[in-house]
Amino acid sequence: MEPFTIAAPAKLNLFLAVTGRRTDGFHDLVSVVATLDFGDTLRVEPAASLELSCDDPAVPADESNLVLVAARAFAAASGWRGGARFVLQKRVPAGAGLGGGSSDAAAALVALNRMAGPSFALPGARLAEVAASVGSDCPLFLDGGPQVMRGRGERLEALPARAAARLAGRRVLVFKPGFGISTPWAYGRLAAAAPGSYLASAEAEARLRNWVDDAAAPAERLLFNSMEGPAFRKFPALPLLLEDLRGECGFAAGMSGSGSACFALLPDGADAAPAIALVRRAWGGSAFARETRITVR
Repeated sequence: MEPFTIAAPAKLNLFLAVTGRRTDGFHDLVSVVATLDFGDTLRVEPAASLELSCDDPAVPADESNLVLVAARAFAAASGWRGGARFVLQKRVPAGAGLGGGSSDAAAALVALNRMAGPSFALPGARLAEVAASVGSDCPLFLDGGPQVMRGRGERLEALPARAAARLAGRRVLVFKPGFGISTPWAYGRLAAAAPGSYLASAEAEARLRNWVDDAAAPAERLLFNSMEGPAFRKFPALPLLLEDLRGECGFAAGMSGSGSACFALLPDGADAAPAIALVRRAWGGSAFARETRITVR
């Protein structure tokens, strides 16, 4: 088989309501997640064993990387005993809440399912189960978005087509400071502030349903994130910049996932340059800033 490349897109949580803590230690959530037209790429070719290299020296290429975790999970589930050499081109920043590692893992699963051939390839539902065992966000990237995630993230439902059309192609500015936020830390701080930190499941579903049913409601009215509370208390540079973007540029803005990456929705025709300049002034020249678009599959 000739080498081939799989795209591993980043994602945004446009709506993220954490509704409570589960007995298994995870949290239940209701979230609208959209994939973006930028991300990592994973090049794959047959090899004698499972190998990984990455163009970013800060990214571990050992057995802890989710690409290799996913590859081992696929082999265990399918019985496939082949090998693959993965070359990861990393563009999604780590510790950002943009799903980079989960997307890389899903790309590895898709690649191996293709390489394994009909004797070992897993059906879609089984592949999704394997993805969920690797990480809560992983199943999303098998089908793309926008989707509604429930449970700990493994229960997926496509956003109704008319609602998805309101998100398709929307311009987005994604930006991240020089620091990341640990997802376990963020959820731990949210749990410590419980029960007031959670949004009741019925209220979360009602908010989502109201947006979906209102054909005139733009994406801006969907934005919500339970995780902003603990992140903003610890890292005030995040809410301060978001307030400046709203006030000076008039853009709706929020945080994705558990952070630290944030985003602003850009109206058609709006110039992103002033917003990027604002990010640079607030967070320094090393801050990540990328204009992109929401994709719909």
